[in-house]
Amino acid sequence: MIETLPAQDRKRLLALCAPVELVLEEMLCERGEPARHVYFPLEGFVSLITEIEGYPPLEVGMVGREGMVGAQLALGVAVSPLRAVVQGPGRAWRIDRSAFAAELAESEPLQQLLQRYVYVLMAQLSASAACQRFHGIGPRLARWLLMSQDRARSSTFRLTHEFLAYMLGVRRVGITLAAGNLQRNGLIEYRRGELTVLDRDGLKAAACGCYATDCKSYAKRI
Repeated sequence: MIETLPAQDRKRLLALCAPVELVLEEMLCERGEPARHVYFPLEGFVSLITEIEGYPPLEVGMVGREGMVGAQLALGVAVSPLRAVVQGPGRAWRIDRSAFAAELAESEPLQQLLQRYVYVLMAQLSASAACQRFHGIGPRLARWLLMSQDRARSSTFRLTHEFLAYMLGVRRVGITLAAGNLQRNGLIEYRRGELTVLDRDGLKAAACGCYATDCKSYAKRI
C-alpha cells in the first residue's frame, strides 16, 4: 500500500516506521481495545476476526500487502472493531498510533489512499457476510485459498483443517470433505499441514463469485 504514495509522502511516512516480523498466530490488536500500532504488511497476511458470545470466532476479512491493520484510525477511532491475528508470517512496517495520526493529519495523499482502502475493506466485510450466509463450504474454501495465495505470494502455505474450520465458521468434517474434493480434482495438494495450489485457474472456477468481486473492488480503488 505505502508504495502507491507520492515519493515525498512515502519517505516521510517510512521515516516514522520500524520494520518488524509478523509471527504466525501473533495477535496484533484485540477487539474492543485501542490499537497501539498500525501495521503495513509487506509479506504474509492477517485475518480480521469477529466474535459473538456463545459461538466460535469467525474470520470476516483479510489484510495483506494491499492494506493495513488499524484502518479504523483513518476515521479517528482508536478502538478496534475486530481482532487481528497473523495467519501468514512475514515482514511489515509498524508505526505508533500517535505518530500515524500526526502524519495522517499532514498528508493529503495518505488521507485519500486510506479513504479508498476503508471503502474497499467495507466492501470485503459486507461480501464476507453474504458469502457466509448463502454460499457452500466448497466455493467458500476455494475463495479463501485464492485470497490467501494472493497475499502470501506463494503457491504453498501451512494450515490445518482445524484452522480452516475456525476461519470459515464450519465443522472440521465439512472442511475435510470440501478439501478432499478440491484435491481429487487436482486443484490443490494437502500433506501434513502444508497446502499447495496446483491449478489456480481451476480454483477460480470452483470459487464463488465473491472472489472476483473482491478483486474488482481492489483494482478500482487501491
